[in-house]
Amino acid sequence: MNQKLDRLKRNLEKYDQLAVAFSGGVDSAFLLKMAYDVLGSRVLAVTIKSVIFPQREEDEAGQFCIKYGIRQTVCELDQMEIPGFAQNPKDRCYLCKRKMMQTIVAAAKEQGILYVAEGSNVDDDGDYRPGRLAVSQSGVLSPLREAGLTKAEIRALSRQNELPTWDKQSFACLASRFVYGEQMTREKLTMIGKAEQKLLDLGFMQVRVRMHGRMARIEVLPQEFERFMQESIRSCITKAFQEYGFTYVALDLQGYRTGSMNEGVIL
Repeated sequence: MNQKLDRLKRNLEKYDQLAVAFSGGVDSAFLLKMAYDVLGSRVLAVTIKSVIFPQREEDEAGQFCIKYGIRQTVCELDQMEIPGFAQNPKDRCYLCKRKMMQTIVAAAKEQGILYVAEGSNVDDDGDYRPGRLAVSQSGVLSPLREAGLTKAEIRALSRQNELPTWDKQSFACLASRFVYGEQMTREKLTMIGKAEQKLLDLGFMQVRVRMHGRMARIEVLPQEFERFMQESIRSCITKAFQEYGFTYVALDLQGYRTGSMNEGVIL
């Protein structure tokens, strides 16, 4: 693991200046801090502000940069204006990631920075991720992936380096909560954002709220099922979700997992 870290740092040393696509998540936070350790003030964090990312993610990204004294620029992007995006096709992630990378590359160039990096790791190769193609087409670097680092190793190294993000819950954009082909709207994205925040506020560690029409399919860790089913918790969740606009509220008995919207879909 430490050999991979050394490889990562050697690769980062090649760049005179580097912009890092920084969401505030586990992977991009680790990459940003390692880049800052190697390059210092020659690193710029570029964060996207968007309706498909909860405000808490932007806030935590800003707090991270302030904590370590890292330069940051925030770019606004409305994915709902990307042609075809709101129709939620199977290549939605590609459409979104392509526009995001274009926006981040442009922001970097405005600062005179020619190289941009993002935080994909080798585990990201295991699921349907059309956004990977957009990253490679944009010329954006993936140093964690190139160093052979897994998600578990990134968490372990983050803890070793005392980063506050080492045990942060995994997060994917809110657009990933819809069945392919279901029309996305700002209202629906807001509903999902509020619902997931409610679960986090109640102390659940890893959550997803998947939207199926007006039904919310909740994913939490299986070890949290017993607590979820307590009358006071269950009633609180049901009442809140119905206030947000859901008609039905269901718990997925398989529990939290990534990419569950890809299950049973011919891609």
